Amino acid sequence: MPEATAARRRGGRIRLTLPAPTGGHRIGTTSLHLVDRSRRDPWTSTPRELMISLWYPARTTEGDRVPWMTSAAEALYRQQTSRNLQTSLDAVDFPLTHARRNVPVKARHGGRPVIIFSPGYAAMREQGTTLVEDLASRGNVVVTISHTHEAQFVEFPGGRVEPSRQPADPDYALALRTRRDDTTFVLDVLARLNSGAGTTIRGRHLPHGLRGALDLSKVGMFGHSLGGAAAAETMAQDPRVRAGVDLDGSVIGAARDTGLDRPFLLTASAGHGRDNDDSWADFWSRLRGWRRQLLLKDSGHQTYTDLGPLVPQLIKALPIPPQVVARLIENIGTIDPDHSVAAQRAYLAAFFDLHLRHHDDHLFAGPSPRYPEIEFVP
Repeated sequence: MPEATAARRRGGRIRLTLPAPTGGHRIGTTSLHLVDRSRRDPWTSTPRELMISLWYPARTTEGDRVPWMTSAAEALYRQQTSRNLQTSLDAVDFPLTHARRNVPVKARHGGRPVIIFSPGYAAMREQGTTLVEDLASRGNVVVTISHTHEAQFVEFPGGRVEPSRQPADPDYALALRTRRDDTTFVLDVLARLNSGAGTTIRGRHLPHGLRGALDLSKVGMFGHSLGGAAAAETMAQDPRVRAGVDLDGSVIGAARDTGLDRPFLLTASAGHGRDNDDSWADFWSRLRGWRRQLLLKDSGHQTYTDLGPLVPQLIKALPIPPQVVARLIENIGTIDPDHSVAAQRAYLAAFFDLHLRHHDDHLFAGPSPRYPEIEFVP
């Protein structure tokens, strides 16, 4: 059975799996604790703290594969997921990623393109690993951001976990502005790290070879749901981001009205598009650079997250009540998870290759028989 949809059973336990990356590079990852003392966290009034992860082509594959989530965050996520599924996850092991922790960066003359990932509202950066790992395996450095106090959980060094502080009636505009400022701050930090300003950050040693590994003239950004809106909003303010992708998120904020003069890709789930989302229609009409809109057939809003490959494994392995299964399928759609992952990865990589590397594989020339799940929306 393909790895994307197969849980592994051993000794009575179920190991969920993430689909293997398809690029030619081995990958490493490191997580960094950042503090922006120039800003106050809008939900605590303390200096703004973030956790980010860097995913990159690695020189070696020494060490064990890194778990999908850190231990304290995983325990809380397991509890919440068990309640949502109305079944125990005690016999379920969450996935391992395909990356090794803090291994040396594989050098490339001139550095590698940098791609920022912002997850959906209240989501954690770990939930985009399926797409993030693949981009790193294709030669990019991918930086994922957990937006503290909006994300469900963020674990900091020492096991401190900061939960969501979002009100019952979310202020999406505030969350979007905070994400935009988080991303601009992260880009500033990356510039310092790339210049060699220190070999540690808050006491953590950086992977060998990180200095000079980033080509910050080639920065892209993508995100799911509110993360897609954050990509547009960040581009509207920060010219360092050269190209962006919105995975099924309505476009709120200034970018809806101002548009962009740089390449942007809108990718929708089934039933979503400019005909029923005024924010997409407005934004599309104001895009002045390269633009495309795609639709992933038979998909749901959460198809663009790790739930796409993981939920089918849970449905097959566990006694989940039928009404819960119906809700899960509504969220991820009926699309085959292997085909879904392959199509998402192909078009995301082709977009960033085209606009950050100027390499055109002609995947955007029109519908491809390799990926019949992708519909081009005129």
